[in-house]
Amino acid sequence: MSSLAVGKADTAAGTTPGTAQDRPPLRRRIALVPTITLLLGAVYCLLPVAWVVIAATKSGSELFSTFTFLPGSGFADNFSDLSAYRDGVYWQWMGNSALYAVLGALLSTCVSAFSGYALAIYRFRGRETMFNVLLAGVLMPPIILAIPQYLLLAKADLTDSYLSVLLPQILSPYGVYLSRIYAAAAVPADVVEAGRMDGASEWRIFTRVALPMMVPGMVTVFLFQFVAIWNNFLLPYIMLSDDEKFPITLGLYTLLEQGANTPALYTLVITGAFLAVIPLVALFLVIQRFWSLDLLSGAVKS
Repeated sequence: MSSLAVGKADTAAGTTPGTAQDRPPLRRRIALVPTITLLLGAVYCLLPVAWVVIAATKSGSELFSTFTFLPGSGFADNFSDLSAYRDGVYWQWMGNSALYAVLGALLSTCVSAFSGYALAIYRFRGRETMFNVLLAGVLMPPIILAIPQYLLLAKADLTDSYLSVLLPQILSPYGVYLSRIYAAAAVPADVVEAGRMDGASEWRIFTRVALPMMVPGMVTVFLFQFVAIWNNFLLPYIMLSDDEKFPITLGLYTLLEQGANTPALYTLVITGAFLAVIPLVALFLVIQRFWSLDLLSGAVKS
């Protein structure tokens, strides 16, 4: 009697094995689509990186004769040959890239912080027009600006110098845009007014009150600019002719061109590309940690 009642209850509840109600709901299956899409995108982005890492371990003979994702045994020799190539010019290229990226990103972050704060806090005639011009600069392809920049710097006799690569990188329309959006959200107008009522100067309010609130946003601007300058190829290619001033991207390009006549240089190019990725990964990990700690401290203070 009791078992019959239980069976009827199971049937009424729709838990009979094999029915359609045992299958996952349609909504749950649809929710898996974004996850699968992100996984495919991650594989698409990381597969070339994995190839570079594995290919850097192969000698010249192993590079074209072994399975693509089978590690080799020639990384130490590749590293030694790359360091010895033209008396270590590769490391000079790395140093040039570090100079361009670190100094350019710092200057660009400072300019973006000043500009974004001014556009977010102050009210003046032409502010929206200026901001719209900056937005147009975000949409402007760099290749359109490269030739005018070269002509301007050539007029000032600054081409083929470190400044010819640094100066065009200082103003970042996207960095100014991010800074304005972040300053408008992170710096309350009441706090600025309170500082003015206390007699603080505008510079003191910016440096002591507003800038600490904008630090996470400025870290993001610095990271974007560092990566953009480190990976920049077109501007140094147009501006520089002395290969001792080349950044790593342009230096590896010259090696790749020579590899068409000297196939042994292919292993040096791949090893150099692998080593050039390491600073970017390290920087991202360090900044991500700082970013998380800063956000956490801000939440504790609030």
